[in-house]
Order: sequence, then structure tokens, then C-alpha cells
Amino acid sequence: MKMKKIIMAIFACSFVFESGNTQKNDSTYDYIEAFKTAFYTNPSTDARSASGKPGYRYWQNRADYIIDVELDTLSDIIIGKEIIRYTNNSPDELDFLWLHLDQNLFMEDSRGNAIVPLRGSRNGSKGQKLDGGFKISAVQVVPERGSKNRSLVNVKYEVYDTRMKVVLPKPLKANGGKLSLKIDFSFLSPDYGSDRMGILRTDNGKVYTIAQWYPRMCVYDDLRGWNILPYTGQGEFYLEYGDFNVNITAPADHIVVCSGELLNPLETYTLDQLDRWAQAEASDKTVMIRKAEEINDSSSRPLGREMITWRFRIDNARDVAWASSSAFIVDAARINLPSGKSSTAISAYPIESYGGNAWERSTEYTKFSVEHYSERWFEYPYPTAINVAGNVKGMEYPGVSFCYHGSKGNDLWGVTDHEFGHNWFPMIVGSNERLYGWMDEGFNSFINDIATKEFNSGEYYPGKPNQHRRAMMYGFYSDKVEPTITAPDNLIEDNMGLQYRKTAMFLWLLRNNVLGAKRFDDAFKEYIHRWAYKHPAPDDFFRTMEDVSGEDLSWFWRGWIFNNWSLDQAITSVQYVLGDPGKGAYITVKNMREIPMPLNLEITTLSGKKIRKRLPVEIWKNNVDWKFLVETSEAFEKVIVDPDFEYPDVNPRNNYWYKSE
Repeated sequence: MKMKKIIMAIFACSFVFESGNTQKNDSTYDYIEAFKTAFYTNPSTDARSASGKPGYRYWQNRADYIIDVELDTLSDIIIGKEIIRYTNNSPDELDFLWLHLDQNLFMEDSRGNAIVPLRGSRNGSKGQKLDGGFKISAVQVVPERGSKNRSLVNVKYEVYDTRMKVVLPKPLKANGGKLSLKIDFSFLSPDYGSDRMGILRTDNGKVYTIAQWYPRMCVYDDLRGWNILPYTGQGEFYLEYGDFNVNITAPADHIVVCSGELLNPLETYTLDQLDRWAQAEASDKTVMIRKAEEINDSSSRPLGREMITWRFRIDNARDVAWASSSAFIVDAARINLPSGKSSTAISAYPIESYGGNAWERSTEYTKFSVEHYSERWFEYPYPTAINVAGNVKGMEYPGVSFCYHGSKGNDLWGVTDHEFGHNWFPMIVGSNERLYGWMDEGFNSFINDIATKEFNSGEYYPGKPNQHRRAMMYGFYSDKVEPTITAPDNLIEDNMGLQYRKTAMFLWLLRNNVLGAKRFDDAFKEYIHRWAYKHPAPDDFFRTMEDVSGEDLSWFWRGWIFNNWSLDQAITSVQYVLGDPGKGAYITVKNMREIPMPLNLEITTLSGKKIRKRLPVEIWKNNVDWKFLVETSEAFEKVIVDPDFEYPDVNPRNNYWYKSE
């Protein structure tokens, strides 16, 4: 009791009481600005419907790849050639093509290197001096079938930092025109590749995690034409969909894993390992394919060859990545999909990552994540889901994740679940990561929260978050924080995490406090299905959520995405009707800052009875404060705004009213 009085005294000193308990009433809320009518600045088109659906004339281009590469483990050089089959489905003739040369980030004079601050950065090569970047030795157009001249045609190309412009000998026709482009290339792999690829050195050999490793087509779309923002390390990727046939030649003592299906297992694994693969593909428990004690056993690899070519295929994907090492332990298990089909969860890791609740559970985590997201949102489309331990902290590619070799327990679960969640955003729903990082990192973080709660009866679930604390912890409202809509390359590097947590936070607000779980889940799932294997922009997401839920949410998007506004709801007074608690009470609340939200309130009476009140966001449409009647027959002990701590309220101290002593 004494401690309670001390706490009450502290609260009393914190507030200036008026009619029992009232705070300073200065408000910066502008309801005209918050609810102004104009929101959508881009009208609907034949390609993009006002409903949020792809329009009846929606189009996107396509890029299919055949790639052959060889890994030289002595020099760490990768030598390759590719044929890109490019289809122009746009209504425009194309006089030239643009391609990404992402490895050029690691050239000494790249733009990305130039903007690494003196304190260092996650981006770039961590100070490694190397002769990095693509070496392009040939760019040629392959004649179409039926052409009289079957010779390859050399074409002009121009390289500008991380992009290459290919000038075509004649325009590529609109509405389905096709051409095949052959490119010969090589590059020296950095040890640390902007935390997206690299080389880990272990006691039993190098672990190569290889990404951004081939010249890739830029997207040409109906919104921007060619999307040609340079790769500087911080912003991620925006790529066309297509089919990939990838042939990787590596030393015979290596095991190679890659996006998609291995087409030649008889040539790449031993008979014992093939039997184990068969067991794994029928097992819900992890099966060891290559055991720890077999790492340096020559009989664990096919004998009689110095090099082996591994052949992989993945369909309708936007990228492909791979890993290679002589140090890999490999295990696997079956993934059960809602349609009755199956996929295979695979983990590849060095012995240093084994044991102590570490990578021996990777396949368990991978299997659960893929099954969970398939059941809840959209079925996983790829034949394998591969987790690789390397020196990358965490990076995602279609069907392949690179995660840190030293992670274990909650950290390994978290990074595994997050990176495989990316198969839904942006691998299936192909948004523009270079411009809108929140549409993949944030959406993925939101679905990760649900998966973590459900995994193994909540083994790693930290409990429902206190959003008051999170608002301060993550600095959501700092003057140094950019609006959510800001492109990743324009964010201060320390603020990159806000794309994840702030986006997930406002999606939870939308689900739990605006739409309700069913309406939100229906709309969010419909967004995924509408835009699977397509290129949605923010307006397509906004329009779909509004279309399916039946709510105008422009005020919500304006506050949480387009502006760095803050939320502060306050109780300003409690007055009994005619001074008599038996006749009821008038409660006045006020919106102190820029963001409007529905108001949740809990009243505790002197007898301990609790009364919950919920007021819709519309109370703020033409009011800064709102007074309402609560019918009651007794006095109040206290009144609390946001009693469940669900809102990131910038000033929770004014959420409380306590009766006067």
C-alpha cells in the first residue's frame, strides 16, 4: 500500500490536474490535413485498375536465362556465359536494353564505394581491395531461328557503374517481340559482398555464397519505363520473372546447392547419399545426407573426376543464387504443401555451425516456415528451400537463403524464418525493392511475427509487444527518421531497420485496431494472390486493401507511410454529470499529434468494475477533442487510453486519469 501511494504521488507530480486530471492541451493535430480528400495522384489505367487489381491490359516483360559458370577456387574467380531470352510484352518498341551489373559495386571507383562513410558500413566490401566488378568479354545477339545468317552479331554496349546499356541493331518489336542476348563475363568474388554474398573460410575449406553473379535484365514497366537506379549496396532489387537453367562447374570435392531442382543427382552424389535423399524426401524429420564425419572422406564424393558440373532449373523466378563448398554438412526433410504436393527443405553448413541448438535445427526451421506461409497466404512454388551457412548475416533469394554461420537458437530461427518469408515478398509478389523496401521487408516482418508465435508452441515468441516502449526504442518519431515511403538509398543507414519494424507495427495496427483480423487477412491475402509473379506498386497495395475491406484508408496511409507523423491521444478531463457519479460522466479526449486513430479506453470504477469503450477514427474527422457520455452508477478510480499498449503513443503519460485524493 505504501509503495502504491508513492507511485500515485509520482503520477500526481507528473500532471497538472483540472477537473480531477488534465494535462497541457497544446495540440498539433490538423484534421483537414489528416483526412483531406485527395490521396491517389496516379489515376487508374488499362494496366492497373482502380480496384487494385492488375488491369485488363496489364503487361510485364520476361527474361529467361541459360547460364554456364565455372568456379575457380584458387583465384576465387567465376567465369561464365549466359543467353538471355528477352520478351518485350510492352506496347513500346525498344531501341536498347538496360542490364544490371551488380558486381561493379566492388570496383574501386564505383558509386557505392564512394559513399561508404569513414566509420564503415554494411554495404561494400568491408575495405577489401580487389579487382572487383564484371569483366565483359562479349555481348552478342543470337540470330532467331529461320534467319539466313546464323552468325552471332556483336552489338555495342556501354557500361555506367552498375548498369549496362546494350544498343540493338534494330528495334525490338512491341507486344511480344523476342531476342536472345549472349554475354560472356567473369568476376573476382569479394570476401564480403555487401552482406549479400561472399566467402567464408573454415577449417575444411571455403564456403562460397554467390549472388548478383550474372548480368541481369532491368525491369521495363508501365510506371517508369526502364528502372535503372544504380546498385550502391543499400537498396535491393527489382527483376523480371523467367525460367532459369543453370550449370555450375566446381571442384569434385565440393557440394553445390542452387535455387531450384537439381537435374543430375546421379552425377553429383554417391549411391549412399542418393538413398538418403530418397529417405529425406519422404520424411518429416531431418535426414542427414552428408554427415560431419564424412566431410574429409573422399568416398563421400563421386570418385574419378577433378571437376563436376551441377545442373539446376527453376521456373517462373526472378533470380537465382548458389553456394559451393567442400566443407558442407547437408541434411534435408520433406515440406508438405496444402495442395498435396511437396518440396524439400535442405540445409548446408560447415562443422563449425553444428551443435548447441544451432544449424542442426536449420531444416526444422525452414520446413516450418515454408509450410506455415504456404498454408496461410500462398503455396510455395519452388521444388527446394535451401538454407546455407556463410558469412552473410542474412539474405534471401528464390528458394535459397544465406544466413550467418554463427547463429543459433532464437537468432537462427529469426533469420531463417525472415529470409524464407522473403519468398513471398518479393519473390512471389515482385515489388520494387530498390524504391519501396517497406513493401518487402515490412510485409515480411509482419508475417514473421505470426510464424514466430505459432512455431513449436511459441518456443521463441517473446510475447505481445508493448508498443509504447517500441515507439521509443526504435525511434519512430525522431526528427532524424525519414517517412516510411522513402527509398532505401535515401535512408540513413541506421534507419534501415524502420522499414522492417515500423511497417510491421502499422500493419498490426491496421489489423487489430482498424479493420479487424478477418477483413485484414482477407484483403492482405487477396493482394498476394492478385499480384503473384507481377510487379505491384504502393497504390496497388493501398487500393486492394481498400477494395477488399470496404474502407477508405487514405488517412491511415498518409499518417504512417507518407509522413513521419506521430500519435498522441490524451484524456483531458473527466466530469460527473451535475457532479453526481450516479448520473454518469463526461470524458473528454484530445488528439495531441498528427495521426488520427480509433480510440480505445478502459474505465475502472471504485468497486473494481472495468468498462471498455471504443470510439471510431471518425471522431477526429472534424474535431481536435471529443467529449462523450459514459453511463455509470458509481465514481471512477481511473481511466486509461490504450489500456493494452497497442499504440506507439509518443507520450503515454497523458493516457491516464486518476481520481483526486
